[in-house]
Amino acid sequence: MRQERLYRTEGLVLRELDYAETDRILTLLTPEGRLSALVHGIRRPTSRKVGHLGMFYRSQLLLARGRNLDIITQAESLEEFEGLRGDLMRFTYACYIGELVERLSREGEGGELYTLTVDALRRIADEADPRLWTRYFELRLLSYTGYRPELFHCLSCQQPIRPEVNVFVASEGGLFCPRCGAAQSRGRSVSVNAQKVLRYLATRAPEEVAGLRISESTHAEVEALLYEYLEYTLERELKSVDFLRRLRRELRESAASRPAAEQP
Repeated sequence: MRQERLYRTEGLVLRELDYAETDRILTLLTPEGRLSALVHGIRRPTSRKVGHLGMFYRSQLLLARGRNLDIITQAESLEEFEGLRGDLMRFTYACYIGELVERLSREGEGGELYTLTVDALRRIADEADPRLWTRYFELRLLSYTGYRPELFHCLSCQQPIRPEVNVFVASEGGLFCPRCGAAQSRGRSVSVNAQKVLRYLATRAPEEVAGLRISESTHAEVEALLYEYLEYTLERELKSVDFLRRLRRELRESAASRPAAEQP
């Protein structure tokens, strides 16, 4: 059956690339999957589309099928995640989520992934602790794509993981008990608190996660473990992680120097 040339869909802008003099290519996540589409004239000052197709905007779209790229002919913004605007840290977390989705998703894969990503952006834009919701999203995304690490049974002896310092091996995909982990040269020790947080985030609903409070040291440990595992899974470094680390360092240095600068 012949496809209609025009079609409608919702789309979430994950990435943008300037093209020619006034055009832009957008990477979109839709309920039907990920796709790239061309927007003519969006970089002109008079373009009506520019206010509806910003980074991480969720929009209702009308597209025309093209030979190489589909073309966005109409766009109406549905949600702009205002909390990301004017907050560089939150916006950087959103960029990290967008990079993960782009790297781990496949063309034509949408549905639950679209819902998961939209919900994550809402929470990162509005909730008090965007780091917590980033960790939650990482584990949900890994589960959805079939890469969720094993957190409940030793990968070697298959015994239940006990509440003690265990060993996580990114290349093997999860935890080893201390006895089996002793033979893993690439393992990292994982504290009991970090293991509890990982298991909680992997199995609980968002309304339960909302009340979770995590110490700074446990946050850092869980984050480092998941970054290592994601980079191993993707077989590449994540660009937004490096920027996030530099941004944090600059903010800490700025905060540390501010009292001295304010002295008369």
